[in-house]
Amino acid sequence: MTDVTPLRSVLYMPSSNERALEKAKSIACDGLILDLEDAVAPDAKPAARDQAAAAASSGEYGRRTVTIRVNGIGTEWHDDDIVAAAQAGPAGVVVPKVNSAEEVRTLVAALEKAGAPDHTRLWAMVETPEAIFNVREIAAASDRLAVLVMGTNDLVKELYAEHVPGRAPLLTSLSLSLLAARAAGVQILDGVYNDVKDAEGFLAECAQGRQMGFDGKTLIHPGQVAPANEQFAPSPEAVEDARGLIQAWEDGQGSGVVTYKNKMVENLHVESARRTLSIHEAVQALES
Repeated sequence: MTDVTPLRSVLYMPSSNERALEKAKSIACDGLILDLEDAVAPDAKPAARDQAAAAASSGEYGRRTVTIRVNGIGTEWHDDDIVAAAQAGPAGVVVPKVNSAEEVRTLVAALEKAGAPDHTRLWAMVETPEAIFNVREIAAASDRLAVLVMGTNDLVKELYAEHVPGRAPLLTSLSLSLLAARAAGVQILDGVYNDVKDAEGFLAECAQGRQMGFDGKTLIHPGQVAPANEQFAPSPEAVEDARGLIQAWEDGQGSGVVTYKNKMVENLHVESARRTLSIHEAVQALES
């Protein structure tokens, strides 16, 4: 089975807040984005950079996938952020507003020049109309790019759209980005849900993201972690069905038509079932 890194719940944490960085060690999220961008005031950015680098290199976050979000290309902090993040060696360096394949290649070159270890991958945020038009090329621009991250708040702003249940204004952008990620073989994370007190709305958006095919969701509050973990993990019923389908396929090979629960089974169904089990086993390992 293919190795899978669970990214059901990826939580933004402000790197300027030492208490938040400490608390993150005990939050049951799959991944962390130690933020140097939106969550950090301009005068706090240099200190936040040092704190994020120290946290990412500390080894104190267990099996969580730890990343650092740097400030955007062209800002006064970007170059120093890239160097510090590369040298800290997190699992990923998250870059906002990546708009082209050329920017991906420039970012990868900068990370490598700064000495980023092989395991430090690029996570590109897709959050502008230009990025949507270029997303297929962005996703395939470098083997070092591992994850696309949807910046849905910025997309809504750039489109002059509105945040509405069902996210109709964003469906084209979300779908195109998903297609690009799957074509390139990289993971993709859904955007954040802003109303941390609206549990019902958050669950509905998680379910939508899962149904569309996202690997997980970026989060802005620890209270969103447990629901996201549940929503983006295979359900017990899905795991049972995957095992039963694979068993039926293996038992029926060579006998012509194979069925499971009165439905015809083809190789594509078996591949999907095996992926379900891979995700389930990876989640079990993470939570053990």
